[in-house]
Amino acid sequence: MRNNNDKEVSRRNMWSGILFGVGLIAFIDETVFHQLLRWHHFYDKSTTDIGLISDGIFHAFSWFATIAGLFLFADLRRRNGLIFQRWLGGVLLGIGIFQLYDGLIQHKWMRIHQIRYVDNVIVYDIVWNVSAFIILLIGLFLLFRTSQNSKLKEKTANE
Repeated sequence: MRNNNDKEVSRRNMWSGILFGVGLIAFIDETVFHQLLRWHHFYDKSTTDIGLISDGIFHAFSWFATIAGLFLFADLRRRNGLIFQRWLGGVLLGIGIFQLYDGLIQHKWMRIHQIRYVDNVIVYDIVWNVSAFIILLIGLFLLFRTSQNSKLKEKTANE
């Protein structure tokens, strides 16, 4: 599969990783911050019951994304098309994108919830968004590096 469809395989590795990464970080966010620490719900602009229902919907979304990513991962393995470093780059990119979206769009712009309801929320926001940005950059670096490696292999094979 890898010889004839390198671009398609590369793309599938990236998207499998992104879906898995989004699902994984959403699951961790919902489990740790919503359930265990009880810092917030997915939607905090209503009653606690509505907040819990929104958490359930969010939890279902995280599992759908995780399972979709794992189905793609299994298909890549079955076809001998897994490029683990590229897949991992996709995972980190998915984590970083989700976390940055959550921190900037949901927390600050839409204000549907905050990380934690405390006086100095800015400290939490900075840690959340800076860590998201760093994870995103590492994911992009791995994706770029694996993209360059495949171009190098293709060039060498053509010579």
